[in-house]
Amino acid sequence: MSPLYSTTVRATGGRNGASESTDGLLAVGLAMPKALGGKGGATNPEQLFAAGYAACFGNAVIHTTRKSEQKIGDDDVEVEATVGMEPDGAGFRLTVALDVILKGVDQATAEAAVADAHKVCPYSNAVRGNIDVAISVSTK
Repeated sequence: MSPLYSTTVRATGGRNGASESTDGLLAVGLAMPKALGGKGGATNPEQLFAAGYAACFGNAVIHTTRKSEQKIGDDDVEVEATVGMEPDGAGFRLTVALDVILKGVDQATAEAAVADAHKVCPYSNAVRGNIDVAISVSTK
């Protein structure tokens, strides 16, 4: 099966380099975070991963409610993704927490929508079995 979409991003210089997409829409300098002993002052891979996961998960919530009576619209979902790094033996591993806020629905509906989104979100599917994702759900 061919992908519905694919993109290519080239990173040079590791955590103190730059990343640029082949279409030129993404071009960012990178810097090791101060918390990891770097200079800071630029984005880092964890921030980029958090941004992608938050946006993708929010869209998964919208997608899973399209055929339900209580649809979630673009302006009704907010996802805050926290991505951390911790030691894991000789290497490192990521931690992820998603705080999801939905407007216009009750708590039970919100929790069901988020559970369904976690089943279909490509990021959730990519990390499942490898990274524990802590999810909190609230309503406005």
